[in-house]
Amino acid sequence: MKPIITVKDLKKTYKTHKREHGIKNAFKSLFRRKYETKHALKGISFEIERGEILGFIGPNGAGKSTTIKALVGVLFPDSGDIDVMGFIPWKDRVKYVKNIGVVFGQKPQLWWDLPAVDTFYLHKEIYNIPEKVFQKRMKYMVDMMQVADIMKTPVRDMSLGERMKCEVIAALLHNPKLVFLDEPSIGLDIIAKERLRDFILDVNKRYGTTFLITTHDMQDIEKTCKRIIIINNGVIVCDSLLSAIKDNYIKSKLIVVKSEDSLKNFRLAGCKIIERRKYDIKIELDLKKQKIKNVVNYLLGKFDIVDIVIKDPPIEEIIKKIYKNE
Repeated sequence: MKPIITVKDLKKTYKTHKREHGIKNAFKSLFRRKYETKHALKGISFEIERGEILGFIGPNGAGKSTTIKALVGVLFPDSGDIDVMGFIPWKDRVKYVKNIGVVFGQKPQLWWDLPAVDTFYLHKEIYNIPEKVFQKRMKYMVDMMQVADIMKTPVRDMSLGERMKCEVIAALLHNPKLVFLDEPSIGLDIIAKERLRDFILDVNKRYGTTFLITTHDMQDIEKTCKRIIIINNGVIVCDSLLSAIKDNYIKSKLIVVKSEDSLKNFRLAGCKIIERRKYDIKIELDLKKQKIKNVVNYLLGKFDIVDIVIKDPPIEEIIKKIYKNE
């Protein structure tokens, strides 16, 4: 099956001017400016399959937003090709936008002085959604995101988190085939973030919707995406399954142990004790020096163990290693 998105050798540069501080330099810049060319994208290429949830991540200024804007159709690249569902986004914009949903964390689509539900009904008319289909989808999404009590409140009176949940609903009401989510969990508390992740996974499973997610919250990526693309300085530095990245970069495990016995006599090669209390310890296990099963067998054989929890290092640490080795 043909990928839903194909990007080939995409490039984009920006021309900006620089000046020193002060009135004198400001006056000089009116007549003689010093320009600087920034290469936002340096020839990136990738594909996204239909029904995929892909994480598109990178530090600030890496080229994420430039890529998303080109894919949405609001920015013209200098060169390169983009094919999204058979459309060239910036050329076939009118037909193209009917097939996509977009949420930019800092650029609202909800009407500021109106309740969110009014925007929902406006989108119903814009996208010609049949009444029964609209009511069914709106109820499903409102219930999933638990916004029934707030969607009739003027947007200006909502918290940022409440507004973001309604933004996501508004972007998905017309059942787009492809959805771009740029920082969708901004302003959400832990519970609301978890609900949003469940919502994305459910919509993806129920409707086969493709998602491209950019975020600085690595928990969003780890819990929703099987594959990630990492971009830095306008270049794709990694395009891989998240599981493969973990296999390649995880060299240690974190083991938390609770016991009925005192653990002060715990000693085992390859194990570094990070935190120790009388009846529990936190261990960093070097996988090159020791196997997990050996540690577990040692603990069970020597101590009266209550609980053992084995964790991977935080995904943020893995991403940092990739940046360093790019």
